[in-house]
Amino acid sequence: MSDPALLEVRDLAKHFPIHGGLLQRQVGAVKAVDGVSFSIRRGETLGLVGESGCGKSTIGKTVLKLIEPTAGRILLSGEDVTELPPAAMWAHRRHIQTIFQDPYSSMNPRLSAGTIVGEPLENYGVTRGRRTADKVASLFTRVGLRPDAMRKYAHEFSGGQRQRLGIAKALSVNPDLIVADEPVSALDVSVQAQVLNLLIDLQEEYGLAYLFISHDLAVMRHISHRIAVMYLGRIVELADKRMLFNTPKHPYTEALLSAATAPDPKRRRQRKRIVQGDVPSPAKPPPGCHFHTRCPYAVAECKVTAPPLREVAPGHHVACLLR
Repeated sequence: MSDPALLEVRDLAKHFPIHGGLLQRQVGAVKAVDGVSFSIRRGETLGLVGESGCGKSTIGKTVLKLIEPTAGRILLSGEDVTELPPAAMWAHRRHIQTIFQDPYSSMNPRLSAGTIVGEPLENYGVTRGRRTADKVASLFTRVGLRPDAMRKYAHEFSGGQRQRLGIAKALSVNPDLIVADEPVSALDVSVQAQVLNLLIDLQEEYGLAYLFISHDLAVMRHISHRIAVMYLGRIVELADKRMLFNTPKHPYTEALLSAATAPDPKRRRQRKRIVQGDVPSPAKPPPGCHFHTRCPYAVAECKVTAPPLREVAPGHHVACLLR
């Protein structure tokens, strides 16, 4: 019997209205997320990958309830939190934390690093006074920072150190799930590896689950257990990372993998000819399969029928009429 899902997302949609005209009436909508479903178990990392603008970060913000969904359900440990108001959501926020791409932008420049990490502990009444300082010192050590750095301010840290500071803050209230939105994309490659290995170690130590958002397939391969591939607001493939890298089923996944893993220039040129054109606008996505305008295998039905995400092999789901 499989473990129950820690996070379950059902048919999630987020549409941003477009206003125009003299009276600024709604004339359309950007379908940033358009019917997405997935789940994450305790201790698991689900990677969410795709091109810029595909809706990855919007899913992260919606799961965190930083923005409200247009439709769908969000269940955290079996409890539906979709329509909870901010006051009622407060109790759940301790269990779901986030790591940003640039943690500096989310940190108060007037507060010391120790105060920044200790704030959640006191806000949730986990510790007070001296116990907070001791806990923060322990967190600094655990993420690879010196405890005496607690007196420093965020601008005094390097990019990699700031990201460790962000991890310590997220870890402080013992969450069950961490949403990591491009947490290593702004770092040097060598520092990326250090931060990724730290996240893996923390996951094993604390049983954390991650929703890990990135455009980098090499990063995904390193940290994820399963990977969901997004295109224009929809998940087009979802599988164990080994299945995805060894036997991709969706044409878009094939293109992403070939572009990322083909060092030979000849193979890269061949792949560019296979996938033609630019990504359509999410404000006016193509009918049917969103990828049909760029897919070399598309048939007439692809232009009118939106393929559901279905299981084509154990644990391997794909949204394609031809697979």
